[in-house]
Amino acid sequence: MSSTNEDSLRLVTVERTGTGRFTATNARGGTIAFETGDGTGFTPVELLLAAIGGCTAADVDVSTSRHVEPAAFTVTVSGHKVSDEDGNRMTDLAVAFSVGFPVGAAGDRARAILPRAVAVSHDRLCTVSRTIEAGAPVAVSVEEA
Repeated sequence: MSSTNEDSLRLVTVERTGTGRFTATNARGGTIAFETGDGTGFTPVELLLAAIGGCTAADVDVSTSRHVEPAAFTVTVSGHKVSDEDGNRMTDLAVAFSVGFPVGAAGDRARAILPRAVAVSHDRLCTVSRTIEAGAPVAVSVEEA
């Protein structure tokens, strides 16, 4: 059973800043610029991949870094952008962790829990990938500015 209230609301506003360029602003005032792909900036699809990777990386980092600081920690998220009779979408999304821990008892503990931490993030914790897998509907509206 889920419930929605003021504490559960998340909000981002996207403003056009130029041709093919946009800035997203969160409720705390943080911003991130993105574009449609003509330059080096992130595209919306790349932001989606980054959101998946960032969400699950944060989950796993909380679980493993309480034992020891990782020596290396990289998450690579990939997928194919396709367009067919169902429209544009991403397929074959994949998340790959490459994590190393120092030698020693603390590193051994972190290494031992890593597979479970990744699984728990995927199966229960990562709001972004869980939302994608659940197939949350997106409501769209238009209002005059």
